[in-house]
Amino acid sequence: MSAVGRHTVKQGCIWHRGAELVYDDAGQGSLAVYAHGGFVSQAAEDRMGLFDWDPVLDAGHRLVRYDARAHGRSTGDPVDTDYTYHSLTDDLLALLDHLGAAEPLDALGASMGCGTVLHAAVQAPDRFSRLVLLIPPTAWETREAHARANRESADTIEREGVDAWLAAKEKQPRPAVVADVPDSPPTPAERVLPSVLRGLALSDLPSPTAVATLHQPSLILAWVDDPGHPLSTAETLARLLPHAELHVSRTRADIRTWGARIAEHLSRPWP
Repeated sequence: MSAVGRHTVKQGCIWHRGAELVYDDAGQGSLAVYAHGGFVSQAAEDRMGLFDWDPVLDAGHRLVRYDARAHGRSTGDPVDTDYTYHSLTDDLLALLDHLGAAEPLDALGASMGCGTVLHAAVQAPDRFSRLVLLIPPTAWETREAHARANRESADTIEREGVDAWLAAKEKQPRPAVVADVPDSPPTPAERVLPSVLRGLALSDLPSPTAVATLHQPSLILAWVDDPGHPLSTAETLARLLPHAELHVSRTRADIRTWGARIAEHLSRPWP
């Protein structure tokens, strides 16, 4: 066992489509599942100190956070299509089955995890009661440039190694709102990293028409001046989702309120 803040965490795992998917399970109460962003892990996010989960657990929720395929403690193979949003959605739904989630549950996702959660909600809407979408990624008209950069990064890693890719990334400016957050090296192994990049390059959020069919109360949390997580995606999602609330942070201090905002959203009665 380990701990998140003041709360004891139990570790579990499932085997699904040739990979071991490792998850952390903390708290008691209504179930919420969180999917992290690309290239990090639960442990990496905790070291970065970006999100505070104590308010969610203190509010009486059971929170399951898992390492995506090939990220962190989870395993994965160098197969491009294993890392598309559709494939990652299949992993998430398998985890829900493993957890015995018979009743609708709350789903949270950041960046890549936001794409996973949205696709899961479109595919199986009756399984989800509320959504929390953190730093939505590039989508639709902004996706192709990001996908092209991912494909070029994959080529660089295969040709010159991961250090060359990381050196190029370090020259790119970071969003000022998270400039003080410690950087984290990618958690997928170098042999898998090009496939992760190409799988994400093959991905996009569900179509606007599909997103508009989702009736779950949705909290969208975004920050400014981040080309990888453009405010345009968050604003479009807020317009498309029938029951959405958008909060935009412009300071690191405001990002620290996200845990309390999430807890309030998940605890709010809904007809």
